[in-house]
Amino acid sequence: MTLEQVRGYCMALPHTTETAQWEHDLVFKIGGKMYAVAALEPSDHWISFKCTPDDFADLIERPGAVPAPYLARAQWVALENSKAVDSAELKLLLKRAYETVKAKLPKKKQAEFSA
Repeated sequence: MTLEQVRGYCMALPHTTETAQWEHDLVFKIGGKMYAVAALEPSDHWISFKCTPDDFADLIERPGAVPAPYLARAQWVALENSKAVDSAELKLLLKRAYETVKAKLPKKKQAEFSA
């Protein structure tokens, strides 16, 4: 997937917002909490996202996927390039990241999204 395709997919998930942070990153959030971060300029990592514990353990064993700097303790994985996983799997992983973060939001915030 390209960065534009990732952006289009993430922005299609309900209540997703995006911000540019840390000078060179595009951050996708639900309820003010990050679920994915994409590099806007070439860097060591192309995209990082929140994972389930099982996905985290599986992904970090693969070439091109590493524990995300600064966020690995919170079960985040960084992909070194767009070829590390195929498009269908990346969409699934981004959807899981979104759902995982959404599920941990306060009940009041979750209720706002249901209304």
